[in-house]
Amino acid sequence: MSSDPRVFNFLKERIGLDVASVGEAIIERAVRQRSQAVQAQTADEYWQQLQRSHDEQQALIEAVIVPETWFFRYPESFATLARLAKARLAEIKQMRALRILSLPCSTGEEPYSIAMALLDAGLAPHQFKVLGLDVSPLSVERARRGVYGKNSFRGADIEFRDRHFNESADGFHISERVREQVRLQVGNLLDPTLLANEASYDFVFCRNLLIYFDQPTQKQVFDVLKGLTHEDGVLFIGPAEGSLLGRHGMKSIGVPQSFAFSRHVEPVKPEPVFAPIPAPPPLRSAAALPVKPRPFSSFSAQVVPIKAPPSDAADLLSQIATLANEGKSAEARAACERYLSNHPPAAQVFYWLGLLSDVAGSALEAQGFYRKALYLEPQHPQALMHLAALLESQGDSAGARRLQARAARSERADSESKR
Repeated sequence: MSSDPRVFNFLKERIGLDVASVGEAIIERAVRQRSQAVQAQTADEYWQQLQRSHDEQQALIEAVIVPETWFFRYPESFATLARLAKARLAEIKQMRALRILSLPCSTGEEPYSIAMALLDAGLAPHQFKVLGLDVSPLSVERARRGVYGKNSFRGADIEFRDRHFNESADGFHISERVREQVRLQVGNLLDPTLLANEASYDFVFCRNLLIYFDQPTQKQVFDVLKGLTHEDGVLFIGPAEGSLLGRHGMKSIGVPQSFAFSRHVEPVKPEPVFAPIPAPPPLRSAAALPVKPRPFSSFSAQVVPIKAPPSDAADLLSQIATLANEGKSAEARAACERYLSNHPPAAQVFYWLGLLSDVAGSALEAQGFYRKALYLEPQHPQALMHLAALLESQGDSAGARRLQARAARSERADSESKR
């Protein structure tokens, strides 16, 4: 079934999704899937069913949103949260519980990770509460069940599973102690009345969402997030979104790899965490290097320390990825330089150098590395998306759109080749 701009507009209005940021092919696949499910023979027939049925509207959104998450992604964010939470409790003289928001919360791994991190850091249950919101009722229901398979535990350091889960035949059940700290509900960030009657939040997690919106929607969503975050609160975002927040007056709190921003900035020194926080998960193989993320998702990988020089390029590429994703920037850069010294130039290496520079706040350097990656591999999906986000943050909307269009064409061609 060919592209239908009416469907694109529907998704833009309902969940803010900019089709150029993810590629038409992803949405077209979802429409084909749903058309077959409701036995619609033509685009018009499916559109009529979509207009008539709220259930079908939600089913299409569910088909487009592919949850991809696991416990303790971006571990430094949780380590930083633990430190800031203790400091915040001292500031408010423990007169109330901390309020923490996770959105989109997907199937629950992030809000439950927040609760586990704070409990492991020594906070008492009465000292904090977590709210998880997601536009997907199906994801929220799965989060409420609190039963997870092995795919939700992707790191080598999963000791937290023994502390906070009970294993049974159908999977790992989150403990009641953690579950009681988390409230879950359906909610849409584009709803102007979202949480309108509730107090603001001390900490808000909203990661890898803004890059999938066009500039007006980014502004709209940012205004909502800013309203939800306490004046002295902290907003945690994804690694590619820092420049977007900077444009709206937010500044990094100064902790590398935490991706944490505040309105009133007092740099936080990265001190030892109060409790061990699990490392992020490993890439499965060098061939499985990150592809363009699905809407409302992100990627991460676990660090495996380099004990000896890798035997070949593939091993080194994999180790670069794990080092970069945990936040060991110096080691990752050294591994990149080692690769470039001993092997022919590779787009993936320049992409990682770009991301490391991007996270460090060196936008021009990052831009140069992303362009080198695209010189070697013109349709490199991650380089296209991150360079587009950089250009957008610098006000070059036309340049960003061109890169997004290239990514969409690549995704469409890849989809058609697999038919």
